[in-house]
Amino acid sequence: MSWTNGLAMQVEWLKTALKNLDEEAAYIAQDNPAAAAVFVKAIQSSVTQLASFPAMGREGRIAGTREWPLPDLPYLILYRIRSGRLQVLRIFHTRRQSPPVW
Repeated sequence: MSWTNGLAMQVEWLKTALKNLDEEAAYIAQDNPAAAAVFVKAIQSSVTQLASFPAMGREGRIAGTREWPLPDLPYLILYRIRSGRLQVLRIFHTRRQSPPVW
């Protein structure tokens, strides 16, 4: 399988990743709803890029995963390739302690 062919993979968001995205967006929206919308759009745009070029991210801290740091935002997208799909595992704020379970 070529990881840099530019053909988009199907994306699967795990429940934990969707929960992370919702919680972070809600937290940001408390002070700045417009910034929350920018945050969500940045995540969605990065995931779309990763679906076409999944090798863009660096090797993850956990075997079989990859991480993509968002440009200009302190967040990581944790993902893996499984059965030809890009699975989004977590959205993680880099200034906070790593979660005990990815």
